[in-house]
Amino acid sequence: MSKSSHILRSGIHTNNSSKNRTTVAVEPSTVHNSEGAAALIPKQNALHNCFAAVPRGAEELAAAELGTLGLCDAKPGKGGVAFSTDRAGLYRANLWLRTASRVLVQLSQFPCAGPSELYAGVHDIAWQNLITPDMTLAVDCSLRDSALTHSGFVALKTKDAIVDRIREACGSRPNVDTASPDVRINVHLHKNVCTVSLDSSGDSLDRRGYRLERNEAPLRETLAAAVVALTGWDGSIPLADPMCGSGTIPVEAALVAAHMPPGLQRSFGFQRWLDFDKALWDKICSDAEAGIRRLPVGLVTGYDLDNRALLLAGRNTSKAGLEGQIHFFHAALQEFRPEGDKGVVIINPPYGKRLGEEEDLRELYCQIGDIMKKYCRGWTGYVLTGNLELAKYIGLKASRRYVLYNGAIECRLLKYDLY
Repeated sequence: MSKSSHILRSGIHTNNSSKNRTTVAVEPSTVHNSEGAAALIPKQNALHNCFAAVPRGAEELAAAELGTLGLCDAKPGKGGVAFSTDRAGLYRANLWLRTASRVLVQLSQFPCAGPSELYAGVHDIAWQNLITPDMTLAVDCSLRDSALTHSGFVALKTKDAIVDRIREACGSRPNVDTASPDVRINVHLHKNVCTVSLDSSGDSLDRRGYRLERNEAPLRETLAAAVVALTGWDGSIPLADPMCGSGTIPVEAALVAAHMPPGLQRSFGFQRWLDFDKALWDKICSDAEAGIRRLPVGLVTGYDLDNRALLLAGRNTSKAGLEGQIHFFHAALQEFRPEGDKGVVIINPPYGKRLGEEEDLRELYCQIGDIMKKYCRGWTGYVLTGNLELAKYIGLKASRRYVLYNGAIECRLLKYDLY
């Protein structure tokens, strides 16, 4: 016999027993599932306060993406974008966001200068309405400018408060599963203010599900998507990557041109939540699939000298649902000859961060400049690099410079108008 499921209805209120603590109200309406067990289901139009975590430099891009999804109150800030949405908007954000790494749903925010305040603030949340004893959980933690400085301790204290609250309500407690939990909780401490959220994404959103293997120094999918977005490319003209590696930039570009959501090949954390609405999710996915278009021959191309990388690129393209729509060629950079009078060429060369590599790469950057000058007239060139000294050897004047981060490496996306 199925147990009753207690599901969260979002709505922010101030808990009168805990001054200065903002928590989520639980005001469910009772319905019955197919097995006859009572379930507490939130109204679908209830709003969630959300935060899309975004690689540094891509915050405005993510806000624009949310706007195209109809979430027009998005407020970009350092490291992400705050917005509010209903359940359908939350599902669409996870499915469609190309530049964000996670979508968090805020549960509570409270002052926190020590372990006792942390425990009390977390314990005050009605976790038994979100997690049953037979589910698993994990806690992620980030700290900045706060009295508590050990992330491992904060995560452990948070976990203790959660399982204690569930044990008190249910008589038993859930287990921890750091690899693949049913519910992932995010704790963020900044200047002694603690924000507790549910991670609706599960695995990071850069893990689209199409890249089965990762070659040396791969470009993260979210960063590749940010690069494509900054070029303004919309699929109306050709796009070429002369050093495509395992094909991340061409695939991300092709997903845009095909109107294909990047999350179509993967699952999400919210699908394990007690209030998961499968019918709503299936409708959102089917609507997205109905809008996908097939790309014309030659619209997106990639070139590389590494046969193994090209093999991976082909496999990744097929896994992404784009088989036969991106064309890869075995060719050295010097042999690159784009077809057409205009288009976009994107190059992500090595940065030369190891000792002695920079000198070896100078010739490569010179070749990039020569190729663009001689063979890419009428096109617009973009080079993503984390080494501005090497970029000088391109020998062209950049018309725009965009700041992006490849992990901890501060990079520039350099735009070249090629006449």
